[in-house]
Amino acid sequence: MAKKEANFDLYIHDLLVEAGIQADTQGSNIIEINNALKSASKHKTGNVGFPEYCAVVNDFVLVMEDKADRSNLCAFEDDGTTISLTVQATKHYAVNGALHYAKHILQNTTYDKIFAFGNAGDRKHHIIQPLFVDTNGYTWLPEVETFENFSANHILEYYKRIVLKETPPEDIELADILKKAKELHEYLRNYGGLGEDEKPLVVSAILLALREQKYSFRLDRIERNILLWKYCKAE
Repeated sequence: MAKKEANFDLYIHDLLVEAGIQADTQGSNIIEINNALKSASKHKTGNVGFPEYCAVVNDFVLVMEDKADRSNLCAFEDDGTTISLTVQATKHYAVNGALHYAKHILQNTTYDKIFAFGNAGDRKHHIIQPLFVDTNGYTWLPEVETFENFSANHILEYYKRIVLKETPPEDIELADILKKAKELHEYLRNYGGLGEDEKPLVVSAILLALREQKYSFRLDRIERNILLWKYCKAE
């Protein structure tokens, strides 16, 4: 089992390298985190703790625990939903061990945003289960196949979209455009008395009038464009 887990550790290391994440094993080169780990034993004896990998990406800490069998991914308390933090659970289950280290780092350093990964399986069949841990507790996140979203170029966007549930600016802009389009559709139908064939005409005339006047709204230009369209259609 030790050899099998070591091989899986190497696989996780390869994924970290592919994502451009420099991670330390069995400790941390960040003095503050390394000092915290000196009392982070999963046996809760106050001795040193050794997570598989630990990294700092921008303002976020990444901490990982690996297990060689997917059945050792996570153990829950009797309610079936709360992650157990007993000694047996943190020793033998990946998510539990990762959460244990994340909470210890959170309590003993100035870092306040931590991604804890429970990784279980082998190179072909595995689960990489991230949690987000902060002073409010922990949040389950979708399983991942790589660590690309946690690289320096993507981790903040991932945090905003997946953890904070923020809507990206481009999605907000699209939603606003669709809302205004719907409002215009209703206005042209209810107040303009326009049919389905006439509404595109009016919208096109508006857009042409705006373009011709460098975005300066001119009603006479709109009327001219509509008349030209009707003339061409009649011909």
